[in-house]
Amino acid sequence: VQLQASGGGLVQAGGSLRLSCAASGRTFSGYFMGWFRQAPGKEREFVAAISWSGRTYYSDSVKGRFTISRYYANNTVYLQMNSLKPEDTAVYYCVAGVRGGSYAKNYDYWGQGTQVTVSS
Repeated sequence: VQLQASGGGLVQAGGSLRLSCAASGRTFSGYFMGWFRQAPGKEREFVAAISWSGRTYYSDSVKGRFTISRYYANNTVYLQMNSLKPEDTAVYYCVAGVRGGSYAKNYDYWGQGTQVTVSS
C-alpha cells in the first residue's frame, strides 16, 4: 500500500497550492482520506478529511481557506489551499483510515509527506 503525496513547494503569503495524494496497492472503498501536517518543533495536527460518501471535515485553522476533494476513479485525494499564511508552513502528510476523525491514531496508512513553505 502506498500513498504518494505531491504538490508542495514555496509560495508567498496569500498564494495558493494544490496537494495531491495518489493511493495504490489496495482498494480504499469505505475509507476516509485526509491530511495532517507537522511544523518544526510542533506536534502533528489534523488538517482535513473526506469520507467515502464525500462528507468533509476541517480544522478550525484552515476552514474557509482549504478544500479537500477526492476522485474515486483513481483513488486520489486533493487539498486545495488558498490564502496561505506563514503559519501553514509544515510537512503535509496524506492519510487513509476506516475510522476518520481528527486523531492520527485513526489512520492506518500514511504517505511520505510533502513540504509546504509559505513566506511572509
